[in-house]
Amino acid sequence: MAVAAPPALERVLELLDHAPVAPDVSRGYLDLLGHAAPESTGSGQALMRTAILPIVYERWWRPIAGQLAKGLTGPTMSEEHGMARELLDLRPGARVLDVACGPGNFTRDFAAAVGASGLAVGIDSSPTMLARAIRDTDAAKVAYVRGDAIELPFRTESFDAVCCFAALHMFSRPLRALDHMTRVLRPGGRLALLTSCRRGYEPGRSLAAWAITAASGMRVFEREELPEALRTRGFGALSQQVTGLAQFLGARRVTG
Repeated sequence: MAVAAPPALERVLELLDHAPVAPDVSRGYLDLLGHAAPESTGSGQALMRTAILPIVYERWWRPIAGQLAKGLTGPTMSEEHGMARELLDLRPGARVLDVACGPGNFTRDFAAAVGASGLAVGIDSSPTMLARAIRDTDAAKVAYVRGDAIELPFRTESFDAVCCFAALHMFSRPLRALDHMTRVLRPGGRLALLTSCRRGYEPGRSLAAWAITAASGMRVFEREELPEALRTRGFGALSQQVTGLAQFLGARRVTG
């Protein structure tokens, strides 16, 4: 017997490029992958798909690993949430996409910012992360999708804001993912990224960046790599804050 989609997922189905005839929403999220899974870049991404990590992710893993990447004087998790909302300039009624949403900690925060008339959508490929997101979410304006965060399944210009925090460096094709984030964002909409950053040639930091890449498969972006990629994709009003081995980027899509 088919399971009816909750109202928020019904709204998501209208945003898809190719909506399934019989959508699988039996686990509380829309599953567009079934038994398939996007290409893994190594142990870091494989860890995200385990059953253990979602249990400790929000309280322990993400805050500790994030602080190590950002440096001891970098923003706290609470400050990260505030920075994301500010970079996205979320307003009531907006549609916001959280790419590689994990257990939905930022997605839920965005839902509170866009209000009852808005919609916050989280997309991730990990069933275990999404199961945790569903368990921790109680909001009619939040919807989760299991799908490919690189080849986003949504219609062109379907979102007012797009966020990808702490994930782009683990994608097998990060610039392809950036192409799709640009495509689904309406002109005038805002993009927010938190990802890796190499701070020039500093022996200690360069060694750390090499070790991170070798151990996890994670990419470390050059300082000007992503700002230039955003400019060539029609973004303006660009801001970049580098802290430790991490960078926060915000930009507005100027061209259609």
